Amino acid sequence: MIRLPFIAASLLLAAAATAAPRDVGAPAPTSDLFHGVQVDDPYRQLENVRDPAVAAWMKARAREARRTLDTIPGRPAMARRVTQLMAEAGTRLGTVQRRPGERLFYEKRGARDDQFRLYVRDGARERLLVDPLAAAPRGTPHAIDYFEASPGGRYVAYGLSAGGSEDAQLYVVDAATGRRVLGPVSRAQYGNVAWLDDESGFFFTRLRATAADAPPAAKYAGARAVFVRLGRDPEKAPVALSFETPGVVIDEAQDAPGVMPVPGTGWALALVSHGTDHELAAWVAPLADAAAGTARWKPLFGREAGVTALQTVGERLFLLSHRDAPRYRLLETTVTAGLDAARVRVPEGEGVLTGLARGADALYLRRRDGSASSLLRLPLASDGRPEEVALPVRGAFEMEGADPRLPGVMLALQGWTEPERLWSVKPGADGTVAVTDTQLLRPGRVPGAGRYVVREVLVPGHDGAKVPLAIVHRADLKPDGSAPTLLWGYASYGMTDEPWYSATRLAWLEKGGVFAVANPRGSGAFGEDWYRAGLRETKPNSWKDFIAAGEYLIAQHYTSPARLSAWGGSAGGVLVGRAITERPDLFGAAVISVGALDMVRAELEPNGPPNIPEFGSVATEQGFRALLAMSSYHQVRDGVRYPAVLLTHGINDARVEVWQSLKMAARLRQATASGKPVLLRLDYDGGHGGGATRAQQAAEITDIYAFLRWQATGSAR
Repeated sequence: MIRLPFIAASLLLAAAATAAPRDVGAPAPTSDLFHGVQVDDPYRQLENVRDPAVAAWMKARAREARRTLDTIPGRPAMARRVTQLMAEAGTRLGTVQRRPGERLFYEKRGARDDQFRLYVRDGARERLLVDPLAAAPRGTPHAIDYFEASPGGRYVAYGLSAGGSEDAQLYVVDAATGRRVLGPVSRAQYGNVAWLDDESGFFFTRLRATAADAPPAAKYAGARAVFVRLGRDPEKAPVALSFETPGVVIDEAQDAPGVMPVPGTGWALALVSHGTDHELAAWVAPLADAAAGTARWKPLFGREAGVTALQTVGERLFLLSHRDAPRYRLLETTVTAGLDAARVRVPEGEGVLTGLARGADALYLRRRDGSASSLLRLPLASDGRPEEVALPVRGAFEMEGADPRLPGVMLALQGWTEPERLWSVKPGADGTVAVTDTQLLRPGRVPGAGRYVVREVLVPGHDGAKVPLAIVHRADLKPDGSAPTLLWGYASYGMTDEPWYSATRLAWLEKGGVFAVANPRGSGAFGEDWYRAGLRETKPNSWKDFIAAGEYLIAQHYTSPARLSAWGGSAGGVLVGRAITERPDLFGAAVISVGALDMVRAELEPNGPPNIPEFGSVATEQGFRALLAMSSYHQVRDGVRYPAVLLTHGINDARVEVWQSLKMAARLRQATASGKPVLLRLDYDGGHGGGATRAQQAAEITDIYAFLRWQATGSAR
């Protein structure tokens, strides 16, 4: 049994000699020896955020940042404009689910609401089902992390967490009355709720209880899928799937198991993802045995099959796979035959297949063609090729409201300058497919509609690879190199930044700013090969591609180094952090939100082990050298003129520990020779960003835009 977190811990702690400085914000002589390489870690002491001295240092830095941000010329006007734009943006929707009987379940935040609430609509009548803020003690913001309506719409299971922590507790309510049927059930962060057809119970993924003195990296270890029968004690729920299940290969430290009933059959599928990897492994067993915790699971396929999504139609099994097809293809087999009997239903093409949903009439596939997405429809009664459905807007969409008993699907469709709307896609009796606006999502007024243009280009990378770059700006922009320009990037996990609309982005654009989005290697812009060209040992391609995008914006006279800023968040902290440490001369300012910045120590935090497949482990020399290369904190050098940097982080972050930003802030403050500010903005009621209230979002985006305009032009005006 592999226990990577504990192997890593022994390496990380070996040869460490840590002084206990009186001033925790001062460097201390701490180092580690990895595979013969000494790695200095002068701010290790800031990892202990429970130390009163560290807590005091954090509050001092947060107050300092607040004072600086509040005194930026023009910030009050920026704050008013951001608040106004958010109010004018109208209604926002989250997840939407359809159930028989014209019943809709959806998360909605109205124009005057501070948080998303869960609603049910029976025909034309809308009812509030769950208000997370009603459960908020002492003003701590609460949020719905996920929900799943039962097949007939009788019940809704949902996860609720506080302060952006994502430490969800699970509840079940009666959809007709709002009465609580179950909950709270703790350790329900993963969710993965899957109901039985008869609505008598459901499977979900539950974390294992850990001891108070367990290492942080043990938090997500040993997750298991359990079956909860309504009316029975969830603490005694049978374990349907875990790392201890015979015949099933599950990594205790990294894997997240789930169980999915196959609707209309007596089968259940066991699905296991390896950490943050997209690829699934699957097994099959009788549903009754899975619910009883006695299943003898039969293997269907392993991760080597490259399957990232699946749908069932009775015993038919449809698989989206990148094996031998880096742009993906659709396979068909059965839930009992596995891949040996698979045939190709949709071959690999020029576009990248990125999504799969099922209605009563057809399978629906999302295909990315360049920066925009198209919708393909494969009728279940046909053995032919899919047909493309014409869409009203060129942009990107999420497929919502798919249900195996209902025809069609819904699309939450948006573009760089097009607000999101919810469209219904339904087949007609004559064989045509109608795409109509549901009117459920009513975006507000778009100030200056038609005033902005989008340019999409391919930028030569450091080795000649063509990097996608989208550039949004006012139509009357003069290319004289003077525009404050914000370059955004992420480039991890194969996630692609497709066109998305932001009402508050207008606060940047309307003042003559340029907003650019790069999709370097490490994203999935061109499929699996593009993703793997920015993974672990090839990760330097990600920030070098990002640097190339910045150089292009300057060469094309959009901006200059003094007015070019970089912004990334979470794993995008690797991208931006390494871009500014490798080319500090290229950027005037940078914002890193909840950033992954100390990659050498990252696997010791709670979310560290699941991320080993994406970034690597110090347990191997190859993994260590890759992590050291991508660790921005370790690449900061004394006496370098670094750009101005704003680091933002929520204290309750469950994905990237706040100490990553603390250490980076301290190191940059000590090392930079530019005299430009290094600010640490902390939200004590926030986390990784999910579940943030409207007020929290408005405050943060105001600070970011004000800070970057201040650095580019001298004020936020």
